[in-house]
Amino acid sequence: MTGESSSIDSTRPSIARVYDYLLGGKDNYAVDREIGDVFKRDLPGSVAIAFANRAALTRAVREIVTTSGVRQFIDLGSGLPTADNVHQVAQRTAPETRVVYVDTDPQVLVHGRALLEENDRTRVVPVDVRDPEGIRDHPDTRELIDFDRPVAVMFSAILHHVNDEEDPAGIVRHWRDRVPSGSYFFVSHFRSGNNPETAEAEKVLQQTFGRGRWRTDTEIEALLDGLEILEPGIVPAPLWRPGTAGDPPHLGAERELTVWERLIAAGMARKP
Repeated sequence: MTGESSSIDSTRPSIARVYDYLLGGKDNYAVDREIGDVFKRDLPGSVAIAFANRAALTRAVREIVTTSGVRQFIDLGSGLPTADNVHQVAQRTAPETRVVYVDTDPQVLVHGRALLEENDRTRVVPVDVRDPEGIRDHPDTRELIDFDRPVAVMFSAILHHVNDEEDPAGIVRHWRDRVPSGSYFFVSHFRSGNNPETAEAEKVLQQTFGRGRWRTDTEIEALLDGLEILEPGIVPAPLWRPGTAGDPPHLGAERELTVWERLIAAGMARKP
């Protein structure tokens, strides 16, 4: 979720590009690296948040396609492509899977158009996550997604960029009320630790982007109201179904997590 501009502004930091930098990507500018370096330099260990989040998303996608018949995904606030995008993870198991990526960052859209050239079962919809009706009614969404069949709606590291007054719970509720029984919802979210690390990281995001809201496990769980939250519930992302095939060996639950790894939570729910 970023600005509405259709051109890339290399003078202003982008949430998507800062994430890209923290994940070791190349699609970022000096202004993004400057923000990323605040986390790397002043908050050592904080980069683990980005990696823990991405790994949990990968596990969630793999879990859905291997244990359910769901073959269509909407990835909200998808960000810049990484080694394992949602469609790549899903289509390894189920090649017929269709994925709609949603983002407004101009650089994400450039990559998205390139993505469309190589995969006819993906679309990139340039609508703000805070406009769920606009996303759902977009022609590309309607072309690819059959809303009479279950859908997986992925809120990976996006709702913490939605301020309280913008009603993040209402965004989830909108999707919940408009997808059929058997649909899945995945959420990963900055998790309040009530510690100096949380306060400092939150301050950096607020000062840079004017948004970035850490929430408690209870608040994150409330975002999934009306849905059946699946085991193990809302937990630190590395503890969300760790150790499945393809995960790095260090992501298991057998070790003590760092304070940073505890600052990103993950959970998955199913619509009864």
